[in-house]
Amino acid sequence: MMIKRFIDWFFAPSIKPDFEDHLLIDDLYDRVSELEQKVKMLEEENIETTNELYRMENSLEARIDILTSEPYNIHRFAPNNTTASNNYGL
Repeated sequence: MMIKRFIDWFFAPSIKPDFEDHLLIDDLYDRVSELEQKVKMLEEENIETTNELYRMENSLEARIDILTSEPYNIHRFAPNNTTASNNYGL
């Protein structure tokens, strides 16, 4: 039964809706115009977002560079270092 309904549906003639072509074309041109404006707006937002991300990345890299510019002297904080205990009141 299911296969028969599928075969009937598959071979049934296609029905095209009746409409006036000029109305559809005008609607399509309007829709294309709206979509072009949205694309332009989204491209501008994308550029702004990308620029902001680059600015944030550069800021973070600069802060990391500042923090890592001074070499970390691990010997200064060693527990058996007498100089460290004298310098820091330990």
